[in-house]
Amino acid sequence: MKKAKIEIIGLSSSQSQTTGSFALVLGEVEGKRRLPIIIGMFEAQAIALEIEKIKPNRPMTHDLFKSFAEGFDFEVTEIVISDLKEGVFFAKIYCTNGAKTLQIDARPSDAIAIGIRFNAPFYAYESVLAEAGIILTDDEDELVQNEAEEEEGTTKNVERVQDFTVEKLNEMLNEALTAEDYERAAQIRDEINRRS
Repeated sequence: MKKAKIEIIGLSSSQSQTTGSFALVLGEVEGKRRLPIIIGMFEAQAIALEIEKIKPNRPMTHDLFKSFAEGFDFEVTEIVISDLKEGVFFAKIYCTNGAKTLQIDARPSDAIAIGIRFNAPFYAYESVLAEAGIILTDDEDELVQNEAEEEEGTTKNVERVQDFTVEKLNEMLNEALTAEDYERAAQIRDEINRRS
């Protein structure tokens, strides 16, 4: 089947009726189609932590999967969003140890969370993009980007992390990591990095 390379465009709170759900937006690398997938809070957190390069105090399930796979000399070679049935997306994780190749069925959220830990490329079958892909015009794409930047700016202003000393920020970062409040930890880390 024909497949297109995709990448993570964004991750945000979902406007759906399901509490604690997030929208993972994937987009074609060489195209304008976007593939929004509703995922759970824990999977969104696992993806966000790896994107932000935040190391939690304890390994998360997807980190455990990576350690286990590496222990048996398996590498994840690619992630494919493979199917859409009755509004539910399906994915496959492709792994190899050089001698043996495996194809593992997974939810897209878990597959993406694992894939980013292995720096694996992401793909979607053309049939999935044709059925569920959304084409944004340049104006809509710019509007979505501007809204994301405004939302990020608002969050940082509310948190006022810039009002604290670096020493206090480091203390707050440790507290946030201990409490497993990774969103707050990312904001604090960004402020520390900005000052460096």
